[in-house]
Amino acid sequence: MAFASFLGRVLFASVFILSAYQEFNDYGVDGGLTAKAIRPKFDAFIHKIDSQVGFQLPEIDIKFLVAGAIALKGIGGILFILGSSFGAVLLLLHQLIATPILYDFYNYDSEDREYIQLFIKFTQNMALFGALLFFIGMKNSIPRRLPKKKVLKMLPLELLMF
Repeated sequence: MAFASFLGRVLFASVFILSAYQEFNDYGVDGGLTAKAIRPKFDAFIHKIDSQVGFQLPEIDIKFLVAGAIALKGIGGILFILGSSFGAVLLLLHQLIATPILYDFYNYDSEDREYIQLFIKFTQNMALFGALLFFIGMKNSIPRRLPKKKVLKMLPLELLMF
């Protein structure tokens, strides 16, 4: 059972680690293709937050956002494979930040084709989010130490005979 758990963690984390590796190789000076693809979505997200909440968020350079995502996915994925709850928390943080920015279905009309595609990907990422929460919950529910077995004392023969 321990091997199956390890294999499951490897397969789950491989999504994040391979994505981080690909983004790292493409990063370059300006953040690479990822930064260019995220820029319009990030600007739309900031505009939506500004219009809904009413306060201005600080200016964030996209290449630092991409570098942070690479670090969260890479380090979190490796720690998750090793069975660390902290690795799961890092991946959870990445999902919490990246999902509403990347899959902005809320900016489209429900009849649009893009709405359906983005909503499906958003719900898939929410499933990953739920799996990470499940892992953290299960990890915290397992007792750290197994209770010691009580040694039953033998009763003297005189007490057994009435």
